[in-house]
Amino acid sequence: MAKKKKKKAVKGAWSKSEASLLKKLFANNPTAKIAARLGRPTEAVKKKASRMGLRKSKKYMKSLGRA
Repeated sequence: MAKKKKKKAVKGAWSKSEASLLKKLFANNPTAKIAARLGRPTEAVKKKASRMGLRKSKKYMKSLGRA
């Protein structure tokens, strides 16, 4: 029997569904929670969000006490 090869994800590569979820959640959720949900380091999520041009919403920043 031939063994099935597992597709090995390229380290750091983001799937379309992960990027889509990041885009949906980033503006109004803590970055650490998003990172945990995606199973990625917080810094990786910050970097990807920055590259995608994503920003936290004004409402979210105000809720943190930052304007």
